[in-house]
Amino acid sequence: MNKIILADSQAIFRAGTAKVLAMDEDLRIIAQCTDLERMYHAITTFPGSIVLFAASLQPEFARLAMLLETTGSRGIVVAENNENAASYLQQGFRGVVFRSVTGPALVECVRRVAAGDTWVPTQAVQPEVPEEDMVGARVRDRLTPKEMRIVALIVQGCKNREIALRLKTTEQVIKNYLRSIYDKTGVSDRLELALFTIHHRVLARAAAEMGNKMEAEAQQAAPGAVA
Repeated sequence: MNKIILADSQAIFRAGTAKVLAMDEDLRIIAQCTDLERMYHAITTFPGSIVLFAASLQPEFARLAMLLETTGSRGIVVAENNENAASYLQQGFRGVVFRSVTGPALVECVRRVAAGDTWVPTQAVQPEVPEEDMVGARVRDRLTPKEMRIVALIVQGCKNREIALRLKTTEQVIKNYLRSIYDKTGVSDRLELALFTIHHRVLARAAAEMGNKMEAEAQQAAPGAVA
């Protein structure tokens, strides 16, 4: 049984990763961490683990590599889609996957690293498949601005109640919008929607831009609300 520590601040991606890995009987998730301190504590508490961590947590990579070596653990980096995988491998980590990784590839990566091998993502040596961008662009263009706002909040891990409050509407209205979004994206629930969005770069970029826009709008509205 291989012990897995998941460390990622993105709740949706962490939940999706856990769901994929839990389907393999040889993999056991023993800790899920949202920040660096919890990750460091888990590595110390559970030596000999496979540590799947997001580069976006921005750890001190030299310190982390030393801690992994000291505890007999192995690290797999979850890199953003536009990052250079080779740089992480050069720092001593045993594998790299991108956020766009498929479920089977993720499981294979963990298995390989657990067996003592090194995993190099195919994205590092092959260009991105153009069809992926076409799918993302097609879905992006079909979504209305209101639906894109909902997608952006879903990716951030917001529940229907919080989305309704943010968009000044009701939970039932949000549920109605979600049914439309599911139809347009071909998914069946919010977790699949979040993973679908993350997987398609064009759609992910549009959701991130909308998220930034909403954040800016909230900051602009804050002074008036306080006054």
